[in-house]
Amino acid sequence: MDVSALQTFTSPVVLFFILGLLAAFVRSDLAIPEAIAKGMSLYLMAAIGLKGGVAVAESGLSPLVAVALLAGIAASFFLPLIAYVVLKGFGKLDKLNAAAVAAHYGSVSVVTYVTAVEILELSALPAAGFMVAVLAAMETPAILSGLMLAKSGSDGEKGNRGEMLREVFLNASVVLLLGSFAIGMIAGPSGFVEVSPFFQAGFKGVLCLFLLDMGLIAARRIMASRSITWRLTVIAVVLPIFNGSLGVLVGTGIGLDVGSAAAFGVLCASASYIAVPAAMRLALPEADPGVYLTMSLSITFPFNILINIGLLTAFAQAIGGPVGALP
Repeated sequence: MDVSALQTFTSPVVLFFILGLLAAFVRSDLAIPEAIAKGMSLYLMAAIGLKGGVAVAESGLSPLVAVALLAGIAASFFLPLIAYVVLKGFGKLDKLNAAAVAAHYGSVSVVTYVTAVEILELSALPAAGFMVAVLAAMETPAILSGLMLAKSGSDGEKGNRGEMLREVFLNASVVLLLGSFAIGMIAGPSGFVEVSPFFQAGFKGVLCLFLLDMGLIAARRIMASRSITWRLTVIAVVLPIFNGSLGVLVGTGIGLDVGSAAAFGVLCASASYIAVPAAMRLALPEADPGVYLTMSLSITFPFNILINIGLLTAFAQAIGGPVGALP
């Protein structure tokens, strides 16, 4: 078995996710309270942003960081265009739902990225710290792209536009990621020492419990869904492979090391199930959340966690690039 795949299936964070899936499928009453789950989400985003900012403060900004940010923004904006064509053609979705789903497949999943970072570290291929900034930059362009594809633009929706834009640019995940990233850059390694026991020691444990909860939610949603056809199921699996492979190629092409190129591939492969659904509820209320949430959360998310992270890591290793992440 490939080393990357083996590391994936022996990682505690992935095993806790599998436990959540199994518990839901056998209809266990296991559950994590909503308030605790939200607290864990806030903790994980703050920790990953803070550590990324510290890493950039230690290594300094460089042309590679700028290129990676531009590549991330471009990928987030243009990947929904590919998804839209596939969803309308092969997926047989109408224009509105195709646009709403497409936006999810250009934006990113923070939890997928955090899980990938842990697996990459187990494989001795840590991603560069500045990839957190790329993650934050990729959250919103896809939403704008999806709205353009929907071509709603009627006068009756203009009053909602300001609220929608606020939701896009000031949603909790963007604010917390960018804010904690900025704090990490300002504080630097010396300032991080004061809070590192909290943000370092407990990180993996909290991630395990969070993924347990996500496994429960993903399995229960897919068992309850009635909106997903076999065509959409195929898309929800094939699209992250294609997007992720494209991301690895681009990451390697712009000079990222193996770990960072794999992380960029994971960002391109992931599908948002927090920021984009919130924006779609405001901007495209007629779109069916049973389609876009089930595809992104209950199919693509488990596929990425269990299989695609390992595939993309192996692909990044196969096509080369310097081994070992930037500081």
